[in-house]
Amino acid sequence: MHPFDPGYAQEPYATLVSDYPGPEIYPATDFRVEWGPIFHRGRLDGTARVLVIGQDPASHEAVTRRILVGTAGRRFQGFLAKLGIDTSYVMVNTFVYSVFGQQGGNTHAKDEKIAAYRHRWLDGIVAHQPIEAVIALGGLADTAYRTWRETPSGAAFTGAYQHVIHPTFPDSAAGSGTDPAVAMNKLLTNWNSALEALHGTVTPDTSRPLVRYGSTLTPADLATIPSADLPPGLPAWMRSDEPWASRQGATPAEKRATIIVQIPPDQRPFS
Repeated sequence: MHPFDPGYAQEPYATLVSDYPGPEIYPATDFRVEWGPIFHRGRLDGTARVLVIGQDPASHEAVTRRILVGTAGRRFQGFLAKLGIDTSYVMVNTFVYSVFGQQGGNTHAKDEKIAAYRHRWLDGIVAHQPIEAVIALGGLADTAYRTWRETPSGAAFTGAYQHVIHPTFPDSAAGSGTDPAVAMNKLLTNWNSALEALHGTVTPDTSRPLVRYGSTLTPADLATIPSADLPPGLPAWMRSDEPWASRQGATPAEKRATIIVQIPPDQRPFS
């Protein structure tokens, strides 16, 4: 059997995915609207107890049509596993379109029209799911959560909240000249604090002793994206720990328009 995400047939999600904003709300100068909106990953069936707010979809997400399936998703899947949360989660992003340049995200962090649609998702999830905790990945997600908390529905939420460093912080920090080991240690120290705050607060799917992170990520700290989170028929290598999609091009415009998908060498039965 191959479990899969059945999609958005039920309300309020059916209306949300048919009534999404376009370039009139998300300007093409700051967002890759040409790749379409990408809405969520996880449970929409009333069983999610943890709500995760990410930032924006990247190249892997554009192909799978679900969020947080690349490096950030695999790392944070491992975080949830440490809490004993194997399936009872739902994830949405601050932006439903990929940000074109970090400054674009910062510029629209408090955009009221973008927030209005995002609030409809958060309202719908909290109203129809037994959410016990919200976890925001990075500063933009923290702003999104705090903006929602200023609304009547957000103010009524009584669950736990943790703002953690974004899963790919060590990679971006290293690109800016920070020692990768120092950046990774900073991430994992922050994540350990969040684990300690949430362990015992959220109801686990599988009770596990809390195993904290060390100074660096190990294979045991990562988790594969479940097939039940993705549309039917996607191959298993799209859920693997190996990079398989990247933006490429000789010019910024060509790179924006091109995603190269390659099956990882060890996943090629024909070779």
